[in-house]
This record gives sequence, C-alpha cells and structure tokens, in this order.
Amino acid sequence: MLEAKCLDADPEAFFPEKGGSTREAKRICGACPVRSDCLEYALTNDERFGIWGGLSERERRRAKRFTA
Repeated sequence: MLEAKCLDADPEAFFPEKGGSTREAKRICGACPVRSDCLEYALTNDERFGIWGGLSERERRRAKRFTA
C-alpha cells in the first residue's frame, strides 16, 4: 500500500461523479507497482465504487464473471 501511486493523487480522480471521466485515475493505475494487488483487494472485498486496480465498478463486475 505504501508503494501505491494513488497515495499522492487527488481522491476525486478515483471516485468521479456519475458520467465523469476515469481517465486520470486509470493513467495513475497504469504506472502503479501494486495495481494487481489493488484489483485483487477490490474483487475480494466487492468494492462497488471508484477505480481500483485500473478498473471501474462495471469493469470489475465483468472481470469477476470471467474468473468465476
């Protein structure tokens, strides 16, 4: 967690308003060394809001279906 690129980022980028852009959060996640750990955490804990591991809630639902 201490290595996460999002630590110094604006939290609003990871929790955009409905219809808002996720581009900035996904860019930050793309360069993050703990991206896969973050995504695993979100999938395991059924996080319903925000960008986790570079994926939106909708993208995580899809990913979860493919791994189930």
